[in-house]
Amino acid sequence: MVERILVRRSLFSQVVPGCLLLAWFAGSGCSIHRYALNKASDAVAQSGATYASDDDPELVKAAAPFGLKLTESLLAENPQHLGLLTSAASGFTQYAYAFVQEEADEVEPQDFAAAEAMRARARRLYLRAQGYGLRGLEVKHPGFGKALLANPKATVRTATKPDVPLLYWTAAAWASAISLSKDKPELVGQIPAMEALMDRALELDESYGHGSIHTFMISYEMSRAGAAGDPAARARKHFERAMALAKGTDASPLVALAEAVTIQKQDVKEFESLLNRALAVNPDANPDLRLLNTVMQRRARWLLSRESELFLVESK
Repeated sequence: MVERILVRRSLFSQVVPGCLLLAWFAGSGCSIHRYALNKASDAVAQSGATYASDDDPELVKAAAPFGLKLTESLLAENPQHLGLLTSAASGFTQYAYAFVQEEADEVEPQDFAAAEAMRARARRLYLRAQGYGLRGLEVKHPGFGKALLANPKATVRTATKPDVPLLYWTAAAWASAISLSKDKPELVGQIPAMEALMDRALELDESYGHGSIHTFMISYEMSRAGAAGDPAARARKHFERAMALAKGTDASPLVALAEAVTIQKQDVKEFESLLNRALAVNPDANPDLRLLNTVMQRRARWLLSRESELFLVESK
């Protein structure tokens, strides 16, 4: 789920001058203030809150909160800026997954209480991301959020291809929050709305994010209610499309299939094969996916370290 945002220029070269101009022009009239605000907002939205081409997750983990809070600060002044709303939805989702929920999973064997606290924090971040995503969809489609909860499938038909980033990140954040909220029926009851958003995104642009919608579906099909056919077979179809769209340069479909399907099927040989293939992906083969691959390869190693806990049978 880590976005493939390539930072085109340094954060300082884009954002800081814009913010300084914003402060300088603030007292010079409404139109100049609005111009400076929009320029600063555009710069932050374009640079993104994460660094997809970076190979140092710890560096990104330390830097990301600044970018996220800067985005929120600008949104307070420019609440309908679609670029900022999309950046906030994607940025908070990625940060929560890569640097909060992942750490919770790794910490749990040593400190269950700490892991639960991290998951509660991740849920809050996911819901913040979901809120920004819905706000973005409301900008283009007034009344979208309320209509979505009342009639999901009909409402998403109003969305078009330019809406795909917001559809994807809103649904991804929503699904992640729901997955951490089994004890919150009000959130679980919103699954149809989340599902409709992701299905519409897939229908409009299956190639978005190098196949990231298909990667999401690998895991989701294993729990989708009311769908026809074998869930594992549906998941594998999405796996094949995700691998094809990323041309084999993305480790995340391999990790998703291993975690969602092979553990449930107790197929330890395929589990090992998929995760070893994920570890063999060259993070430098596609700079847009470098950070994503680094994060997913860390998860692959962690999953392999837990093989004896996940499988009732030993590999042969």
